[in-house]
Amino acid sequence: MSIETVKMEGVAKKYVVMSGKGGVGKSTVAVNLATSLALAGKKVGLLDVDIHGPSVPTMLGLSDARLETEGEKLLPATVPGIPGLTVMSVGFLLDGDDSPVIWRGPMKNGVIKQFLEDVKWGELDALIVDCPPGTGDEPLSVIQLLGDADGAIVVTTPQGVAAVDVSKSINFCKQLSLKVHGIVENMSGFVCPECGKVTYVFKKDGGRKLAEKYGVSFLGAIPLDPSIGDSGDAGKPYVAQFQASPVSALYAEIAKGL
Repeated sequence: MSIETVKMEGVAKKYVVMSGKGGVGKSTVAVNLATSLALAGKKVGLLDVDIHGPSVPTMLGLSDARLETEGEKLLPATVPGIPGLTVMSVGFLLDGDDSPVIWRGPMKNGVIKQFLEDVKWGELDALIVDCPPGTGDEPLSVIQLLGDADGAIVVTTPQGVAAVDVSKSINFCKQLSLKVHGIVENMSGFVCPECGKVTYVFKKDGGRKLAEKYGVSFLGAIPLDPSIGDSGDAGKPYVAQFQASPVSALYAEIAKGL
């Protein structure tokens, strides 16, 4: 079944953050990448279409935000302390963080279309779309509705089990004629805060090997750092709190490539 694409003439670039594997830190990558772009002076929209697990509001301190309207348009939420970053999430529709979303495919597709078409995004340098894991309704709807997305940023962890599932995302993009902008290897080694020794908890170089196998760019390896998790739980993006850190520099470099 063909889907009519949504016109987003005011948006310069559109990127989909996805992974065939859950638990790889995909939303963390999306949030910090969008924040890096905003800190570089860009106007950025972050769309969270993880219908059943919308964690972006929590990670940006927007858990209490609710949908507002202006005429017939929905207004995206603004992020305190990060000018230029606006956010839309199904989490803004819920009564609380623990409220489940029990929807079938057609309803999910309708909400995604509304978030693309009926939100007053304005002029954006980039729209970053955070998809749920897998290759099902949500990423399929996003890619078909956008029609002209500039690429997918695929997130993996280093171990082989993750790489197998993430491979499906890469082939999914190929079948839909969506360019894979590159692969991010998340949770790539734990750096001891006391001695600086690196321990590769989930093996090493899985993302790099995956990029080589499929002939796509390897965007970088992000280490395990307790501060990243703490920042997300506190609703303050890591790259905004630790702008001088090597990890923030890596995110800034990936953002430049967008």
